[in-house]
Amino acid sequence: MIKEYSFITVWELRNTSLEEAWKTIKAVDDWPQWWKGVEEVKALKEGDADGIGKVSSFTFKSALPYRLTFESELVQLETYRLMKGKAKGELEGTGTWLFELKGDVVHIEYHWQVRTTKPWMNLLSPVLNPVFKWNHDVVMQWGLEGLIKRLHAKGI
Repeated sequence: MIKEYSFITVWELRNTSLEEAWKTIKAVDDWPQWWKGVEEVKALKEGDADGIGKVSSFTFKSALPYRLTFESELVQLETYRLMKGKAKGELEGTGTWLFELKGDVVHIEYHWQVRTTKPWMNLLSPVLNPVFKWNHDVVMQWGLEGLIKRLHAKGI
């Protein structure tokens, strides 16, 4: 049985610009430098001038004792507003980054809608679903903390 997950993460930052937050998140090859838990990002295929079609392999090490590796292709981009990727591998689905400036606050939402493909994860999902959600939240918190440091911003 394949388990589907839908996560929404909200990050809000002050003392930075929408453009800087956008550029930092769009530069996925640099994530291991500032995002704890992102062990490796490998560029597999270059995209067009905007990055559409770029394929990268991501390896995340979580708070739990396992790693997940998947590929993501940038399939949609609206500068300073939206980035959408399509994932395949140990996780399959879509990830969408949404950006908005609300006054002096950079508001970022990440929508992650994926299916697990590892048999052990699918088998144990009825029992471990809350643990997988907690683990996702921890990794995303690490991302927020790293982004704040990288941009010399303040989180809200």
